[in-house]
Amino acid sequence: MGVKGIFMIGRFWVYTLLAAVVLSFGCKEKVQEQNERAEEQSRQTKTEDRQEKMVKLQTNMGDIIIELNEQAAPVTVKNFLGYVEEGFYNEVIFHRVIPNFMIQGGGFTAQMTQKQTHPPIVNEAGNGLKNDRGTIAMARTNNPNSATSQFFINHKNNDFLNYIENKNPGYAVFGRVIEGMDVVDAIAAVKTTTQKGMGDVPVEPVVIESAKIIQNN
Repeated sequence: MGVKGIFMIGRFWVYTLLAAVVLSFGCKEKVQEQNERAEEQSRQTKTEDRQEKMVKLQTNMGDIIIELNEQAAPVTVKNFLGYVEEGFYNEVIFHRVIPNFMIQGGGFTAQMTQKQTHPPIVNEAGNGLKNDRGTIAMARTNNPNSATSQFFINHKNNDFLNYIENKNPGYAVFGRVIEGMDVVDAIAAVKTTTQKGMGDVPVEPVVIESAKIIQNN
């Protein structure tokens, strides 16, 4: 076989190898494109699945709509929604109102009778959410893991209620008011008194007439 023949054979294998590389690169590009498309679809699905639930508190002073953060506080949100679905919050009051601090409710009737609750839940205050104005958080005793049904809406930024590792167990924020902060402001401004040994109780009951899960549009 002459030099020309060897050169032609060599050139044939070079072209073959180049074609294989191009095809391989094209396949990799296609696979990568398919993977990226699948990841984007997965992200969109997760975003849709994470669509936050909302609850409307219909009070005798107006409506408050709360967007819950299930991703950050799954245990707390499940607990809260359980009480909502049972109708537990219907006809309970905001029994502790302190302007420039918070309004607290979810445990007492207008007669200041405390309702029976489910067992307490774990404190999720370390979820990164802050006790800023308009957020909703769980009320509790000195025991960090003692929250049941009672909650409060922050009337201002209350940094001292936030979780600090190894220093402050904090109060678990699990949502925020998206409509009705004017109602929160109005509730915070009502006159209060002492009833049955409890201070900061509104003179005229501020009643949660109903609590309902509503669609997030």
